[in-house]
Amino acid sequence: MPTPPESLITYPSRFPIKVMGAKVDGLVHAITLIARQFDPMFDAATVELRESKGGKYLGVTITVTATSREQLDELYRTLSTHPMVKVVL
Repeated sequence: MPTPPESLITYPSRFPIKVMGAKVDGLVHAITLIARQFDPMFDAATVELRESKGGKYLGVTITVTATSREQLDELYRTLSTHPMVKVVL
C-alpha cells in the first residue's frame, strides 16, 4: 500500500473554505453550525458573503482552524451533503 503524500498544510492552521448555495433563509446559519461542529472556536464574525450577479446564489467563505486532514475531509463531506449547499471549494 503506498504511503499517503505529505500534507501541504501545517496543522493547526487557519483554513478558508468557500461554500455556495441558493440565496435562501437559513443558508448562512446552517453553514456556521457545521463549521462550529468541526471548530468549536469558529467565529461567525469572520464569515464573508458574496452574492451572485443575478442575486440567486450566495457565496459564503468560512475560515476554520484546521487540526488534521481527517477533520477537513469530514468538514468538506458534511458541507457537500447538506441539502442547501451546491458547491464547496
